[in-house]
Amino acid sequence: MAYDASPAANLKDKALEAHRRLCRAYGCPIAYFHDHDPLSELVSALLSHRTRNRDSHRAFEALKQAYPTWEDLRDAPTAEVQSLIPMVTWPEQKAPRIQAVLRAVTERAGQLDLRFLGDLPVPEARAWLESLPGVGPKTSAAVLSFSDLRGAALPVDSHHHRVAQRLGLIPPRMDVGPSHEALAALMPPDWDAQAVYDHHEVLMIHGQRVCHWRDPACNACVLLDICPTGQARMEAEPGSVRFGAVIPGKNALR
Repeated sequence: MAYDASPAANLKDKALEAHRRLCRAYGCPIAYFHDHDPLSELVSALLSHRTRNRDSHRAFEALKQAYPTWEDLRDAPTAEVQSLIPMVTWPEQKAPRIQAVLRAVTERAGQLDLRFLGDLPVPEARAWLESLPGVGPKTSAAVLSFSDLRGAALPVDSHHHRVAQRLGLIPPRMDVGPSHEALAALMPPDWDAQAVYDHHEVLMIHGQRVCHWRDPACNACVLLDICPTGQARMEAEPGSVRFGAVIPGKNALR
């Protein structure tokens, strides 16, 4: 049955249609890019905020080389920690925040280990993480989804968020934080962790490769006929080619 692209079409149907098309374009299932334990993934996620993936990875490796255990990092002089991560955005904020989070985990869990989160339902595990200082919905979802817990939690990064807004899946002025709950509500409830991860990854990859912040390549977008933003943009550019095919690819460069 053909997809109903009318304005009255259900948002869940549109989200699922976008997922199907992008999975065909980018090759689902997408391989997981990390195999960290959940505490290591938490440190990695805190480093990555507003920072290029290459630089946050360098910072993570610098901390791992300097401190054999996360307890060593927790108890190190903050100025020393900051000096090891100059490549990230706001190292003067991230160094004390990471140490504060590690202290909070120690106090609340009794040790520096988050594997117990795998025994909790995803909403409870996310609530526990978000009770930590400086941990919001994107970080909690990343810890559960990207770590070796492989939880069915949906992270939303800036690329994913932009594509969802342009498709009309969320309101144009909705911030990234609230969008986590709104976008998760559009996913089928029976999706497993791989499907949820794929959904995030293909929307993110599409934002990186096609639906750019500036000058999106709408003429090469497999979602154009269901994207009101793209249609309006193409209509405003006389002579533009209206439809095209995205170049398939496996994984984004993180």
